[in-house]
Amino acid sequence: MDIFQSTDNRLIWQGNGETLCLEAWGKDSLRVRSVMMGEILDTDYALLAQDNEEVEIVINGHEASIRHGKLKAILRFHSWFKNCRISFYNQEGKLLLEELGNHGSLNLTARKFKPIIGGDFRLTASFESNAAEKLYGMGQYQQDILNIKYCNLELAHRNSQASVPFVLSSLGYGLLWHNPAVGRVSFGKNVTEWVAESTKQLDYWITAGDAPADIEANYASVTGFVPMMPEYGLGFWQCKLRYWNQEQLLEVAREYKRRNLPIDVIVCDFFHWPKMGDFRFEEEFFPDPKAMVEELKQLGIELMVSVWPQIDLQSENFEEMRQRNLLVKPELGVNICMRFGGESVFYDATNPDARRYVWKKCKENYYDSGIQLFWLDEAEPEYGIYDFDNYRYRMGPNVQIGNIYPQLFSRTFYDGMIAEGQQNVVNLVRCAWAGSQRYGALVWSGDIHSSWTDFRRQLCAGLNMGIAGIPWWTTDIGGFSGGDPGNESFRELLVRWFQYGAFCPVMRLHGDRQTTEKVYRQDGSEALFSGSDNEVWSFGEGVYPILVKYMKLREAMRPYTRSLMQEAHEKGSPVIRPMFYDFPQEEICWELEDQYMFGPDMLVAPVLEEGASRRSVYLPAGAGWTELHSGSVYAGGQTIEAAAPLEIIPVFLKNGAWEELVGMI
Repeated sequence: MDIFQSTDNRLIWQGNGETLCLEAWGKDSLRVRSVMMGEILDTDYALLAQDNEEVEIVINGHEASIRHGKLKAILRFHSWFKNCRISFYNQEGKLLLEELGNHGSLNLTARKFKPIIGGDFRLTASFESNAAEKLYGMGQYQQDILNIKYCNLELAHRNSQASVPFVLSSLGYGLLWHNPAVGRVSFGKNVTEWVAESTKQLDYWITAGDAPADIEANYASVTGFVPMMPEYGLGFWQCKLRYWNQEQLLEVAREYKRRNLPIDVIVCDFFHWPKMGDFRFEEEFFPDPKAMVEELKQLGIELMVSVWPQIDLQSENFEEMRQRNLLVKPELGVNICMRFGGESVFYDATNPDARRYVWKKCKENYYDSGIQLFWLDEAEPEYGIYDFDNYRYRMGPNVQIGNIYPQLFSRTFYDGMIAEGQQNVVNLVRCAWAGSQRYGALVWSGDIHSSWTDFRRQLCAGLNMGIAGIPWWTTDIGGFSGGDPGNESFRELLVRWFQYGAFCPVMRLHGDRQTTEKVYRQDGSEALFSGSDNEVWSFGEGVYPILVKYMKLREAMRPYTRSLMQEAHEKGSPVIRPMFYDFPQEEICWELEDQYMFGPDMLVAPVLEEGASRRSVYLPAGAGWTELHSGSVYAGGQTIEAAAPLEIIPVFLKNGAWEELVGMI
């Protein structure tokens, strides 16, 4: 009897109850699936369907191989242990990755399906660790670590944490853990382990490439490209917690125009509604939303409105949604998921009927008034307590499929807006998973604090998010909580963050500034509080001209930023990327964590330490570098000490590109 079989360009091994399948899935790529005591499942969580591509399959007794472009997998059957081990090689025969071996009498297992009695499996997939490799991606974790080799990461979402399980290796491969189960990954020195707490099958995708850009392009081609960023995504966005009435919001917009400051978007934050889940403006505070939108459009400003996925038990829509089974169901205890601003449960984004219901309400109450930009908050979703095994969706238990929730939250609005004929959809969202990018997800880094520590963490978080396949990413400039506009230390932090924000995919000022303002309804009842002022003129006369200078620089960079968005749309390229992305041949560029490239032509070195007025910058070899501030030209291949007084962020232009911007800061 043959040990291996091939059918429909698939290589298959069966034994000990397991069915293992490898097949081509996109350029230079293979998809690997394995099930225990069952049939291979055609899940489409993130991977898009591909044409049945030709592969080269060779079967020779106890060994078989499948080659697709630059990637080759060799399967070796061990007759003593009765198992099959996979090793992956590039087109030059270089070993990229291999499953964990038996390690002699230890009898270790690379694909371990531990049964959950009466149910599915707890899965552990183990690979040999290569101490020389460096690893990047995996989404957004609040740590100032770019190379995640030797990191242990939770495969779960939290407020300010987005688990996007794609990793890029310096050895020349990328791997997507195509499993939305809650779990963990350990990139250890002795072994790499991927764990899903509950799942039906093993499923991962692997690709090979000669350069990081090739790997990213292959990944985007199988999970989807971002739309083209609309023009209003290229400029400055104004936001605060929170504009709590119509006139207040309009007056801020008018003031920006009176000051002749460039602004593309203004944001109406949360609790502009009567109850969470009503999906409409509260009439007392927003008496004429359509007129508000029309005035903003006349000013050349788009309005973005916040939408939360929570449905308050007192919402006008709660009973209908509960009756139609459109809500998340706690497995145990009371039927409540969160208690902020009222007791609520989340709508079930995995249910197509629930997605259609929520979009219908938002279309009637927002979109039909001219609003075409949504802020999809709480997208993890943020449960009151992160008991990941205590919630059930239509698609399955949260512990098994929950990480896909933010992707389907974005899809709720993307599908609805596309059906209305809108093109180039972009919506701000607080979390993402693999494939979110194709639904117009612009991710921001959550409710981070206004501290230098948090600021430093955002640099690595944003770069790894881009490598994980999410090109659109941003932060709350100045941090979300803890910032006092009257405090000199915070003002310095705000300036440095604002400068960094000018060289992010989207430049957005937001935060819950001290001190809190209480808000009351006409009947005397208390509405949700608001924060202090958060406009660019709110931080003192010494700060204001610096912020204005970077707003105007961002506006002047619009043609360049547009070209970066076009590249992301067509090639899947990150807008901000680690130094190694453009200079993979330089070993030092794989180590740099505190500088990055804003597209191919701008090297950005943010000032990340309080009180600093200089910082070191490495300029890669093979290019000349023009300092954006002074116009001084430096040869590549050296580290320099760059001047960085408060009004200056060190930025360098590659080979004289965009020299018309020199001197603007």
